[in-house]
Amino acid sequence: MAATPAGALALERLQAWPGEHRVAVGLSGGVDSSLTAALLVEAGWQVEGLTLWLMSGKGACCAEGLVDAAGICEQLDVEHHVVDFREHFKEQIVDFLVQGYGDGITPLPCSRCNREVKFGPMLHWAQEERGIARIATGHYARVCHGEQSDNGRHQLLRGLDRQKDQSYFLYDLPQEALGRLVFPLGELTKADTRVEAARHGLRTADKPESQDLCLADHHGSMRAFLDTYLPPRQGEIVLEDGQVVGQHDGIQHFTIGQRKGLGVAWSEPLHVVRLDGAMNRVVVAPRRDAARSEAVVGAVNWVSIAPPQEPIEVEVQVRYRSGAVAARLSPLEATDADAAAGRPHRCRLEFAEEQFSITPGQAAVFYAGDRVLGGGLIQR
Repeated sequence: MAATPAGALALERLQAWPGEHRVAVGLSGGVDSSLTAALLVEAGWQVEGLTLWLMSGKGACCAEGLVDAAGICEQLDVEHHVVDFREHFKEQIVDFLVQGYGDGITPLPCSRCNREVKFGPMLHWAQEERGIARIATGHYARVCHGEQSDNGRHQLLRGLDRQKDQSYFLYDLPQEALGRLVFPLGELTKADTRVEAARHGLRTADKPESQDLCLADHHGSMRAFLDTYLPPRQGEIVLEDGQVVGQHDGIQHFTIGQRKGLGVAWSEPLHVVRLDGAMNRVVVAPRRDAARSEAVVGAVNWVSIAPPQEPIEVEVQVRYRSGAVAARLSPLEATDADAAAGRPHRCRLEFAEEQFSITPGQAAVFYAGDRVLGGGLIQR
């Protein structure tokens, strides 16, 4: 079977890559990471597989994924390393999520996991244990490295397949990490990936994708995960003026913008507009009252440009599946907490049109076309 045009171009880029062609490939056991390893092997790179053991039990990140990752390495005749990161994952992701949901925000675990669990520790392990400076993964994103960019910074770009683009979850990666990453699938579509995986005869070529967060996949649902760590806590569902319209069994089961499943009978549909952790209340309102014209974003990581000193016009994506919208970004003075956390950049976004479902704890990622300028976490 001949390579697809996109696959052939990916091979050419990998063969022409400057510097040493040694790489550790992060293998989850899915088709994307499997093809990443296969393309690098085909391009003549010295490849070693690296799988992080994040949880015990079922799920894409656990037993099934470990078995498929090991099988791919056997098929490609490359070494496979499994590193036990379960305790680190619990501290950085599980505990982080439990605290956030308990406080009434909707945390975004994936970007945090990429920075604190996957890329940073993977790069460190590969360098210290194997003397390998580069990591490759199956993310649908691209990096324009500093020597090729227009400002000397490593720039993060969207993947060409907009339906699979994962740059939103990678906004928090630091420059040092970006400079050592290889994303062979950045210019492939998912359809290309399936065809290329079949061309290589990979055991994962037809493996279905998990549509859930890994923790939801592991526990059966996100609600089941939260119920494991947060006990039921009865509270009130109220309108913005305080009028009680219903009861709930835990604010962790709600998210901003939610309409279905409220258990409230009212003259018009109501949406969640705020989660009050201190009062254990879910605040609801009609959709017309749920839109916001601005938001404050903290813990900002500036990626492809230096931190701006003056307001700039950007496109902003406030959820993974939402489209980018126009906004004016104005830098704000960092708080003492920002400085103490080593995340001193903060900004205000003023949207060209009011936005629905602006959710504290989720990421706001700033773009200029395909280029990721930076991003941070939406504040209360």
